[in-house]
Amino acid sequence: MLTFTIRRLILAIPTLIFISFVIFLIVKLSPSDPTAGLPLTIPPEVREAIRESLGVNDPVFVQYFKWLKLMLWDEPLHLFDGWFGTSMAPDGPRIISYQTRSPVMDLIMQRMPQTLWVVGTSYIVGILIAVPLGVVSAYKQYSWFDQVGTFVSMIGFSVPTFFTGVLFIVIFAVNLGWFPSVYDTTLEVTDWESFTQQFRQMIMPVMVLGLFNASQISRYMRASMLDNLNQDYVRTARAKGLGESVVVLVHVLRNSMIPVVTVIALNVPAVFGGAIITEQVFKVNGIGQLLIIAIQAGDVPVVQTVSFIFAVLIVLFNLIADILYGVLDPRIRYD
Repeated sequence: MLTFTIRRLILAIPTLIFISFVIFLIVKLSPSDPTAGLPLTIPPEVREAIRESLGVNDPVFVQYFKWLKLMLWDEPLHLFDGWFGTSMAPDGPRIISYQTRSPVMDLIMQRMPQTLWVVGTSYIVGILIAVPLGVVSAYKQYSWFDQVGTFVSMIGFSVPTFFTGVLFIVIFAVNLGWFPSVYDTTLEVTDWESFTQQFRQMIMPVMVLGLFNASQISRYMRASMLDNLNQDYVRTARAKGLGESVVVLVHVLRNSMIPVVTVIALNVPAVFGGAIITEQVFKVNGIGQLLIIAIQAGDVPVVQTVSFIFAVLIVLFNLIADILYGVLDPRIRYD
C-alpha cells in the first residue's frame, strides 16, 4: 500500500503539470486585456508600459514557466510565512490580480473560510442524510419508505441547484420570512445572538447543496447495499445466528461503503464547482463568486489560479479514494 501511494504521488506530479499547462493555455488564449478596467483617459503608451510590466507581451511559454514557478514555489512560501510567522519569502514575487492589483492567493485565502463553511457543512449534511437513507431504502426495498426516498432523490438530483436555490428564497425568505435571502459575509460570531444569525443564514445554501449531494450519494448507497444483501456471506452470517443489526451494519455496510467512498471522495471537487452557482444565488462571498467576477472582468491570473486549485483537488481526492479502497477492503492491495 505504501508503494502504491508513493507511486501515485509521483505520477500526480506530471499530471498536475500537464493540467496546469492546459489551464494556462486555454485561459491565456482567451481575449482579455489587463488594462481593460483602467480609465479611458490613460494614454496608449502608458497602457503598453503596464502590459510590459505585467509580462503580457512575453512569449507564452515564458509566461507559463513564470506563472508555474510563482504557483508552485513563491506562493507556498508566502503562505508558509503567513501561517507560521517566518520570513522565507519577505519580498518575493506574487501572482497579481489584474482587477484588484493585490496578490491572488491573498484574495483566495480571504474567501476560503466562507466557501469551506458553506460547502464543507453542506457536504457533511449530505453524507449524513444519504448513508442512512440508502441503507434503509435497500433493506426495505419497494416499501413506502423506499418509494418516497427514490422519488425525493430523483427530484433532488435532476433539479439544478440554481433553481432550488431561487425556490428556497421565494418560499422561506420572501413568503415565510424564516431565513435571510442574502448571506452576510461581514457577520462575526461573537455571542449567542450572532451565532444564531450565522446559523439561520447558512441553512438555505447548506440545504440546497446538501440535498443535491444526498440525492446522488443515496442512490449509490442503495445500489451497493442491494448488491451485497444477496451475497452468500450475508446468508452465512444469518445462518450463524447473528442479529440483523450486526449483519447489516457490520458486514453489509462495510463492503457497501467501498464504491460509495469513491463517489464521496471524487465528488468533493465537483461540490466546489457546483457551489459556484449557489454562492452567486445566495451572495456568498466565497471562491465561486471570486471566479465568476474574475471571468467577467477578464482577470486571467485569478481564473488560472482558482482553476488550478480545483485541478489539484481532483487529483488529491482521486488519490484519497484509492487509498481508502485498500483501507476498507484488505483484499484490495496494490503492492
